[in-house]
Amino acid sequence: MPGTRKLGRTTDSRKAMMRAMVTYLLENGKIETTVTRAKDVRSMAEKMITLGKSSDLHTKRQVYGYITKEDVAKKLFDEISPKYADRNGGYTRIVKIGVRRGDAAEMAILELV
Repeated sequence: MPGTRKLGRTTDSRKAMMRAMVTYLLENGKIETTVTRAKDVRSMAEKMITLGKSSDLHTKRQVYGYITKEDVAKKLFDEISPKYADRNGGYTRIVKIGVRRGDAAEMAILELV
Protein backbone atom coordinates (compact mmCIF):
# COMPACT_ATOMS: atom_id res chain seq x y z
CA MET A 1 0.00 0.00 0.00
CA PRO A 2 1.49 3.36 -0.99
CA GLY A 3 2.24 6.00 1.57
CA THR A 4 4.26 5.88 4.75
CA ARG A 5 2.27 8.42 6.76
CA LYS A 6 0.64 7.13 9.92
CA LEU A 7 -1.93 9.95 10.19
CA GLY A 8 -2.26 9.45 13.94
CA ARG A 9 -4.14 6.17 13.61
CA THR A 10 -3.57 2.48 14.11
CA THR A 11 -2.88 0.38 11.03
CA ASP A 12 -6.34 -1.14 10.78
CA SER A 13 -8.06 2.20 11.26
CA ARG A 14 -5.80 3.87 8.70
CA LYS A 15 -6.42 1.18 6.08
CA ALA A 16 -10.19 1.36 6.63
CA MET A 17 -10.10 5.15 6.33
CA MET A 18 -8.09 4.97 3.10
CA ARG A 19 -10.47 2.41 1.56
CA ALA A 20 -13.47 4.54 2.49
CA MET A 21 -11.93 7.76 1.14
CA VAL A 22 -10.86 6.16 -2.15
CA THR A 23 -14.35 4.70 -2.56
CA TYR A 24 -15.96 8.07 -1.84
CA LEU A 25 -13.60 9.84 -4.28
CA LEU A 26 -14.40 7.41 -7.08
CA GLU A 27 -18.12 7.63 -6.29
CA ASN A 28 -18.45 11.41 -6.17
CA GLY A 29 -15.47 12.73 -8.13
CA LYS A 30 -14.04 14.93 -5.37
CA ILE A 31 -13.50 15.06 -1.61
CA GLU A 32 -12.44 17.74 0.86
CA THR A 33 -9.85 16.65 3.39
CA THR A 34 -6.48 17.61 4.87
CA VAL A 35 -3.49 17.91 2.55
CA THR A 36 -1.60 14.94 4.05
CA ARG A 37 -4.63 12.65 3.78
CA ALA A 38 -5.25 13.87 0.23
CA LYS A 39 -1.69 12.94 -0.77
CA ASP A 40 -2.10 9.41 0.59
CA VAL A 41 -5.55 8.95 -0.95
CA ARG A 42 -4.29 10.25 -4.30
CA SER A 43 -1.63 7.55 -4.59
CA MET A 44 -4.09 4.74 -3.87
CA ALA A 45 -6.84 6.18 -6.08
CA GLU A 46 -4.46 6.45 -9.01
CA LYS A 47 -3.39 2.86 -8.44
CA MET A 48 -7.05 1.74 -8.54
CA ILE A 49 -7.69 3.66 -11.78
CA THR A 50 -4.59 2.12 -13.35
CA LEU A 51 -5.81 -1.34 -12.32
CA GLY A 52 -9.21 -0.54 -13.81
CA LYS A 53 -7.67 0.18 -17.21
CA SER A 54 -6.93 -3.51 -17.73
CA SER A 55 -10.11 -5.40 -16.95
CA ASP A 56 -8.91 -8.97 -16.66
CA LEU A 57 -10.04 -11.24 -13.84
CA HIS A 58 -7.01 -10.67 -11.60
CA THR A 59 -7.29 -6.88 -11.60
CA LYS A 60 -11.06 -7.06 -11.09
CA ARG A 61 -10.53 -9.19 -7.99
CA GLN A 62 -7.90 -6.75 -6.69
CA VAL A 63 -10.22 -3.76 -7.18
CA TYR A 64 -13.29 -5.51 -5.75
CA GLY A 65 -11.16 -6.49 -2.75
CA TYR A 66 -10.20 -2.88 -2.04
CA ILE A 67 -13.23 -0.76 -3.01
CA THR A 68 -15.91 -1.04 -0.33
CA LYS A 69 -18.96 -0.65 -2.61
CA GLU A 70 -19.58 -3.01 -5.49
CA ASP A 71 -21.38 -0.43 -7.64
CA VAL A 72 -18.44 1.99 -7.30
CA ALA A 73 -16.02 -0.71 -8.45
CA LYS A 74 -18.29 -1.42 -11.41
CA LYS A 75 -18.37 2.32 -12.17
CA LEU A 76 -14.56 2.32 -12.08
CA PHE A 77 -14.35 -0.33 -14.79
CA ASP A 78 -17.26 0.97 -16.91
CA GLU A 79 -16.93 4.77 -16.74
CA ILE A 80 -13.85 6.11 -14.96
CA SER A 81 -10.99 3.99 -16.33
CA PRO A 82 -12.01 4.22 -20.02
CA LYS A 83 -11.99 8.00 -19.66
CA TYR A 84 -8.27 7.85 -18.77
CA ALA A 85 -7.31 5.15 -21.31
CA ASP A 86 -4.90 7.41 -23.23
CA ARG A 87 -3.38 8.97 -20.09
CA ASN A 88 -0.33 7.64 -18.23
CA GLY A 89 -1.01 8.67 -14.64
CA GLY A 90 -2.00 12.01 -13.17
CA TYR A 91 -5.68 11.21 -12.85
CA THR A 92 -6.24 13.37 -9.75
CA ARG A 93 -5.61 16.96 -8.71
CA ILE A 94 -5.03 18.46 -5.25
CA VAL A 95 -6.15 22.07 -4.76
CA LYS A 96 -5.26 23.71 -1.43
CA ILE A 97 -8.14 25.74 -0.01
CA GLY A 98 -6.72 27.22 3.20
CA VAL A 99 -6.81 26.23 6.85
CA ARG A 100 -9.56 24.59 8.89
CA ARG A 101 -11.06 26.90 11.47
CA GLY A 102 -11.00 24.48 14.41
CA ASP A 103 -7.37 23.33 14.44
CA ALA A 104 -5.74 25.28 11.58
CA ALA A 105 -5.05 22.10 9.59
CA GLU A 106 -4.20 22.75 5.93
CA MET A 107 -7.24 21.70 3.88
CA ALA A 108 -7.41 20.61 0.25
CA ILE A 109 -9.85 19.38 -2.38
CA LEU A 110 -8.89 16.13 -4.09
CA GLU A 111 -10.68 15.69 -7.41
CA LEU A 112 -10.51 13.56 -10.52
CA VAL A 113 -9.10 15.44 -13.50
